[in-house]
Amino acid sequence: MKETIEFIQKQIKDFQPEIGIILGSGLGDFADNLEGVRIKYSDIPGFETSTVAGHKGQLVFAEVLGKKAVIMQGRYHYYEGYHISRIVYPVKVMKKLGVKILVITNAAGSVNKSYNAGDLMVISDHINLMGVNPLIGENDSTLGDRFPDMSEVYNHQLSKLALEKGKELNLTIRNGVYAAMSGPSYETPAEINMLRIMGADAVGMSTVPEALVANYCGMKVLGISCITNSAAGVHPSRLSHKEVVETAKRVKDGFKKLLTAVIKEM
Repeated sequence: MKETIEFIQKQIKDFQPEIGIILGSGLGDFADNLEGVRIKYSDIPGFETSTVAGHKGQLVFAEVLGKKAVIMQGRYHYYEGYHISRIVYPVKVMKKLGVKILVITNAAGSVNKSYNAGDLMVISDHINLMGVNPLIGENDSTLGDRFPDMSEVYNHQLSKLALEKGKELNLTIRNGVYAAMSGPSYETPAEINMLRIMGADAVGMSTVPEALVANYCGMKVLGISCITNSAAGVHPSRLSHKEVVETAKRVKDGFKKLLTAVIKEM
């Protein structure tokens, strides 16, 4: 960690980010036109390489509407074969750099039958079905408590702000529960039916590990899902990652407007 932080600080000088943003599949364009410092994950000591299509794999340090931010263009996933501790390492790095608010975005499949591809969903809560918890192992007391409370993983005020801004922008915005599965295979129709019975509105293969650790570290978390496809069994069509990325790109303008409006009010 010390080596990671020292390397990054040499690149960004006196820049101290207060907001962290994780951009999911197909949503990386948000940071493309920002002026700032870009550092490839592959160049950072302690970081891994993102291997999924639609993930650029770099940190962007830039000002967004006067707010200093560090943006992950792409993330790691548990299904890529990394240990769960590696998945959340960048979040811990953000904490050490001074980040107080973390915005986590993802591409997700709709479990709720009233949701449509292209909708945006503010995450109210999550269900962890990945079969692993990133806090397992020796606790680092400089980051958080051994047994952190998870009553409000996703900050109520930030979620309310995102919903209000979404409505002002005339976006189709939802408020629902995100279920995380390990992947990389998509879920079966029976599994989706199980998730629906459990109370999930959307399903994906990310976000929950980062949200757990961010909350553990004392950050305020805002989660936003881009509904890119209907989950298995909702509609009679086969699922593909290509469809996920294409849908995310189609709604990226609305997503950018929402994220910009929320950051402005933070």
